[in-house]
Amino acid sequence: MKCCRRIKGNIFVLEVFFINDDGKEDAIFPVILAAESERGENVLVDCGYPGFLPKLEEASARAGFSLSALTAVLITHHDYDHYGALSELVAKYPRVRVIASELDAPYIENRKKSPRLAQAEVLCERLPKSLRAEAHAFQERLVAVKPVRVDETVRGGEVFPWCGGTEIIATPGHMPGHISLYVKEHGTVITGDALVTRNGLLRIANPNYATDAKEAKASARKLLKLNAKRFICYHGGVFAT
Repeated sequence: MKCCRRIKGNIFVLEVFFINDDGKEDAIFPVILAAESERGENVLVDCGYPGFLPKLEEASARAGFSLSALTAVLITHHDYDHYGALSELVAKYPRVRVIASELDAPYIENRKKSPRLAQAEVLCERLPKSLRAEAHAFQERLVAVKPVRVDETVRGGEVFPWCGGTEIIATPGHMPGHISLYVKEHGTVITGDALVTRNGLLRIANPNYATDAKEAKASARKLLKLNAKRFICYHGGVFAT
């Protein structure tokens, strides 16, 4: 049976499997930073595509964790595969507070036009007409994501008590407001899309999707300089150094 992976310090790496647009099995790897006491917080990092709440619940149950115990969800950035299920999650579990970067909050709340949507619109105009229908469908998926109120914003540098101490790290590039997390006591970095694993290697996410490729490279170097024991990538899973 497919299962989650537990990292020392109550860090649970969930495996959420699905069939992608190419008809192939794929997976994303949200993370739960679980409380070590009854008074602690249970924090989910990213929550999947629209409609993924049941898959997220199933993956959590395999880890022996109920999403009803969540106290917060942190969104690393507002790409729809990272926050698409957020509205479903907070509707079902209303006590969960939403944390995101100060720059990303207006997009999650739909107060500003998403830079990802703006990027997609520009790229669509450059495509041959035969490919534009698919590009328009992607834009429609972005627009269809329901807005959610952000309860707490961060800028980078904040330290939360989760799992012995977790620092928020500003990692712009893939998105202007992208953030990552460093669980220092356990030498673990949660990368969002600042880094991915591909063919057994740690890499920058597809630069074609970066809003600023130069910043994306700088953010990747920032994370690598932490000399962490492991990197948990939303796309690819755990990379041990």
